[in-house]
Amino acid sequence: QVQLVESGGGLVQAGGSLRLSCTASGRTFSSYALGWFRQAPGKEREFVADITQNGGVTYYVDSVKGRFTISRDNAKNTVYLQMNSLKPEDTAVYFCAAGWVVSTNRYDYRGQGTQVTVSS
Repeated sequence: QVQLVESGGGLVQAGGSLRLSCTASGRTFSSYALGWFRQAPGKEREFVADITQNGGVTYYVDSVKGRFTISRDNAKNTVYLQMNSLKPEDTAVYFCAAGWVVSTNRYDYRGQGTQVTVSS
């Protein structure tokens, strides 16, 4: 079992930046692939990015490529999502996910989420 807790959300103007963090419990953090998803009101959950166990491979949804960066620090049991050049359409609840495999529609554990609001 893995427990995930996100932080770092908030209100930012368009063009601004935020860094989300997600800290996990447990001693097997480095065994899990990790990812970030988001869900806006009235919309389906959307995959944002994922990263492999050793951080060597990352993948992003097209809408955030070049603006968002996912990274991880296995020593701190933490995964990050650096979000730059934010747009109003990035407004959503963002949550992190973990699993032996994390992909666009697959994960085993997820956090409660943190709200990101981008004003125009």
